[in-house]
Amino acid sequence: MRIAVFFAVLMAGFLLVAQGPAPVTAPVQPIPYSHALHAGKLQLKCGMCHENKDPGETMGLPATSKCMTCHQAVKTDAEPIQKLKSFFDSKRDVPWVRVYQIPGYVYFSHRAHTEAGATCQECHGAVAASEVLKRETDISMGGCMTCHRQKKAPLNCTFCHEHQN
Repeated sequence: MRIAVFFAVLMAGFLLVAQGPAPVTAPVQPIPYSHALHAGKLQLKCGMCHENKDPGETMGLPATSKCMTCHQAVKTDAEPIQKLKSFFDSKRDVPWVRVYQIPGYVYFSHRAHTEAGATCQECHGAVAASEVLKRETDISMGGCMTCHRQKKAPLNCTFCHEHQN
């Protein structure tokens, strides 16, 4: 029992250190992208660009071809779109910098959360109003447990962490 408690405390501390507080500045992206324009003004839904492929654990970053669906004809003379097109022409995805990253030892399913009624905004903030994205919410173990308590979701360790023998 002592070993299990020690392990749980150790993991909780590591998770808090691994995620740390939300950064105050947004990471520099290889191409400027306005969620305020695309998700706000144009009202594109998150899933239109961020696919949730099976088994549904992660939301993908947009493929260059997805962006070029519109940008083959929209703002083609703009420098950022020309940079986007160079990635497309060379058959490379834009190396977007992830804003949110869950550690590998944590099981997290976007699909399970959205099917349970969670919204993108609950974890990612007011994306549709953001010119640039930065981490706005607490995705540490403490933040997740607070949300699970509020929504009466399971709190047992093995719900999110792989059982270690």
